[in-house]
Amino acid sequence: MCCWWSCNIQAKRLWLNSELAKKPPECLEYILVHEMVHLLERNHNDRFKHPMERFMLNWREPRSLLNSLPLVYEDWSY
Repeated sequence: MCCWWSCNIQAKRLWLNSELAKKPPECLEYILVHEMVHLLERNHNDRFKHPMERFMLNWREPRSLLNSLPLVYEDWSY
């Protein structure tokens, strides 16, 4: 796993790695939903997974796709 994002819960601020712009849109959607859920629940427990499934039913698919892609990707075609 790499550093795609950072979330500051106290400041309610998200930082995204600019390399995400080169990833498929569903990966960016997953990252945004994931981090917004962290504003509700800090840990990756059942209280985290429930809203993930509520807001993005298929969240495990884009997570797997994102984790299979290289951090830096020079070729923009998919």
